[in-house]
Amino acid sequence: MLNWLSTLFPRGTAQAEAAREPSLRHPAPHIQPVALHNSTHWPDLTGAQAQANFYRASSWVYVAVNRIAEAAALTPLKVYRLIGEEKLEVTRHPLEILLDAPNPYLSRFELFEQTIGMLELTGNAYWFLAGDGGAPTEIWPLRPDRVSIVPDPANYVRGYVYEIDGQRIPLEAVEVVHFKRWHPADDYYGLSALEAAKIAVTGDRAMAEWNRNTFGRDNGVPAGIVNIKEYVSDADFERIKREWRSSYGGTQRRTAFLRGGSIEWRDIGLSHTELDFLQGRKAHRDEILNIFGIPVGLVSDNATEANAKVAERSFIERTLWPKLVRVSQKITQELLPFWAGDHVAEFDDIRPTDAQARLDDLKAAYPVLSINEIRERYYHLPPIAWGEMAVGMGEEKLTTKTPRNEEQEDLNAKAQRTPSFAKGEGEEKARLDAKAQRTPSFAKGDGRENEDVGARRASSEAESTIKTALDELARWEKFALKRLGRAHSRPFEVRALPDEVAFEISAGLLAANDEQDAKAVFSTAREMLTAEVI
Repeated sequence: MLNWLSTLFPRGTAQAEAAREPSLRHPAPHIQPVALHNSTHWPDLTGAQAQANFYRASSWVYVAVNRIAEAAALTPLKVYRLIGEEKLEVTRHPLEILLDAPNPYLSRFELFEQTIGMLELTGNAYWFLAGDGGAPTEIWPLRPDRVSIVPDPANYVRGYVYEIDGQRIPLEAVEVVHFKRWHPADDYYGLSALEAAKIAVTGDRAMAEWNRNTFGRDNGVPAGIVNIKEYVSDADFERIKREWRSSYGGTQRRTAFLRGGSIEWRDIGLSHTELDFLQGRKAHRDEILNIFGIPVGLVSDNATEANAKVAERSFIERTLWPKLVRVSQKITQELLPFWAGDHVAEFDDIRPTDAQARLDDLKAAYPVLSINEIRERYYHLPPIAWGEMAVGMGEEKLTTKTPRNEEQEDLNAKAQRTPSFAKGEGEEKARLDAKAQRTPSFAKGDGRENEDVGARRASSEAESTIKTALDELARWEKFALKRLGRAHSRPFEVRALPDEVAFEISAGLLAANDEQDAKAVFSTAREMLTAEVI
């Protein structure tokens, strides 16, 4: 059966089809139809304004959006220069300087707080880039409920229109950075999380309003009822009410007055208990927070410490980090090209790591990876000259044979192999050497005296260096034992210890399970340092 869609792909002769080679087309053929389709639909910006109202009226929407926006605004953004497969951090790149003071009225924190908050509420966020024709010098966030996108058949986006008080301001496409979430049914605008949470949010607000009205002035249950069984006139009835309230009433107390003993009160409504009111509100809370990616353990009073830690880790890894990646990649794509060079913008990786798994990985890597490989893989440090050996060979490195040591060992071995009849000359030479060593200094030549002074000075400097290193080692040991077991502790600042010794200590402390293991690490390092003196 012939599929009518096949008529869209006309076929030539068999020879022509065989000779035709498939190739890519530019521009994409669907851009023009998509732009023409959307050009006839003027966006309804009232939805964005309604979503902003939810932020003001719903406590749980406020909690969710505020938690995400403030956490994102606290994360540092850095710029790296790409050199092949390597990334080198650029200190104080012009983009970082611009973000620190985006405009005279906003700080860096406020800029990212607004940006992430708008993305969560409306699914869109816009930056207007102001400058003098070159790189931008100011960044101004734009309210999404005032921005409309103008489609273009050739370039997909012709520009933007900012509308306020009936005034429409055209903005060029290069002047605006558009951050957006994915929308399955819209080509140009992002999808707000509130669209999915609309029923839960409106339901929770209705329950809150019902609860307020239940305890309102006109709907509260009276504190008591005065029932006058005998008939009284209207004048006497009003006089009794007035006198009762003047004597026993108050501003916060309400008393019901009834005439006739046959009057009966019958409640036809449902109470909070019958409606399971609290559980209903908790269900709405959990649904709203889950839609925004906020684990309930972060806000629940009943969460244990373990549950709170798991919730925080889940929030950082599965909610916050993807949002940061979305923003940083957009900045890399549309902002960094204003400055020369191949650069990329990235937020600091704040995702928590499994300390025990990392330690197990390190221990497994010791026999098979060199020091440089471990430095690069686990610490992101540059290679060092002595780093081609395995981690466990650090102590052997300090006692590595020098050419002079190897020569002396060869001489000693040769002396051990000398026949007994030839040992006389050796003994005589040894006696002469010993006598020379006992010769007073004034009997030695000036050159020998200068050599002795230089040797003593070099020895004194070496001893001073080792003493400084041992003192720093003792401070590090005290520092490490005091902070042993803490998850987030600042590192010790090494100044006097050799690099290889410092690395051995750092690797050993990562594998230490208790105080005894930590002390053993420093004891081994102390032996390594004293071996240098010997």
